[in-house]
Amino acid sequence: MDKIADNMDQNLSAAEAGLAPPPTVSEIFSGFLGLGLISFGGALPLARRAIVEQRRWLSASDFTDLLGLCQFLPGGNVINLSVAIGMRFRGLPGALAGILGLIAGPSLVVIGLGVLYEHTQNDPHIRHLFAGLAAAAAGLLISMAVKIVLPLWRKPVATIIALLGFVAIALLRFPLLPTMLVLTPLSIYLASRTAR
Repeated sequence: MDKIADNMDQNLSAAEAGLAPPPTVSEIFSGFLGLGLISFGGALPLARRAIVEQRRWLSASDFTDLLGLCQFLPGGNVINLSVAIGMRFRGLPGALAGILGLIAGPSLVVIGLGVLYEHTQNDPHIRHLFAGLAAAAAGLLISMAVKIVLPLWRKPVATIIALLGFVAIALLRFPLLPTMLVLTPLSIYLASRTAR
């Protein structure tokens, strides 16, 4: 009975926020399966579009917050995101559905392409194909970065931390782990001060 009441509360709060009702385990699996199958060259931009704009599982700011956590954790960002979203909505079964959905299809495709590439790697047409794919992946990454930064502009502290991270990692070439170990406690401290 408590589970039914919790589900009703989640559905009401989701509707109030303009979000879809919490996804079921099968919806999490099929959502990430589809994402895994169409996201060649980078899943993050497509993940944001699918999760925030199409399926409306999370708001833009919730997605950015969850992605920030997933980037801090070891492993691939989208893999971490699939586990975090599944866990958020359906616990351990949802987390397993998210990660299995995300990696099942692409794993089979990559194995098949690996066998094909082994036989065609010296073909100049294949080399041009990979150069074009690299350019498309770079464009997807830039697009996703812009969409993730937009919700941060309303939060001056978040903007400052993001700029500090960009300067430290991209311009000054500091390693990621020490940078995150400094910026994470600083951002938590500043966010707690501004929330008061």
